[in-house]
Amino acid sequence: MLKELFTKTKKKKYATIPSETAKQDVPEGIMTKCPNCKKIMYTKELVKTLKVCFHCGYHHQMNSKERIQSFVDSGSFQELNKGMVSGNPLNFPVYEEKLEKDRKKTHLNEAVVTGVAEIGGMGVVVAIMDASFRMGSMGSVVGEKITLAIEKADELKVPFIIFTASGGARMQEGVLSLMQMAKTSVALKRFSDHGGLIISIMTHPTTGGVSASFASLGDYNFAEPGALIGFAGRRIIEQTIREDLPEDFQTAEFLLKHGQLDAVITRQELRDRIISILEIHQPGGSISWQEI
Repeated sequence: MLKELFTKTKKKKYATIPSETAKQDVPEGIMTKCPNCKKIMYTKELVKTLKVCFHCGYHHQMNSKERIQSFVDSGSFQELNKGMVSGNPLNFPVYEEKLEKDRKKTHLNEAVVTGVAEIGGMGVVVAIMDASFRMGSMGSVVGEKITLAIEKADELKVPFIIFTASGGARMQEGVLSLMQMAKTSVALKRFSDHGGLIISIMTHPTTGGVSASFASLGDYNFAEPGALIGFAGRRIIEQTIREDLPEDFQTAEFLLKHGQLDAVITRQELRDRIISILEIHQPGGSISWQEI
């Protein structure tokens, strides 16, 4: 009996760290860890909630394909200017190689996808920025595609809806990138003067020249919860003004509190809220703002 007591295998109180071989047995992408609450969940289950953490409500990034599938009417999306690709006007070292690498990785030609679609049976033109391509940076092709999409909305006399997600202007294209701020802004002003409706939905992150131009020029400016929105970075601002900034500075909630957004809308509510707004602006629309 005494011998059995010392030789008997005891149950381990704590789980052991899996070996590298065991880790490799788990297919990549099957699990997702929330960067906010640190909980781990099955990726398939997360996709069912539109990539919103069901523990803490954190909104994970969506790519352009996921946005289209979750937002517009099924089968209604028709892409515009899909074949447009960036060149290398400044002969920036290895820029073309980086672009080609992103094309293969994302199956996109650029950091924005534009197209004609229907939402709730109503025609719209949508532009969806994709942070998985060069961090959603704004180069000359991004600006051109957005401008052409705005002009298409003007031609069709339908609302223009844009989802922004960007690190700002693309440094490899220098001033050509910065010029897109003015070009897109002018296109939106012309569209607005013609009576066009502009809805901007800022997602995480919307920064730099994008936040300072077309992202902030909607008739309705919305954002997803927790989205980082701002021009310069926190450290640069703190060093410039020599003051500590609030913890929630440059979040969607901070901007809403200070009157720079019309609403912060969760992803699950967004489609229905946008449909209500589109119905208001339809001829004879009878829904009031309070009902949205």
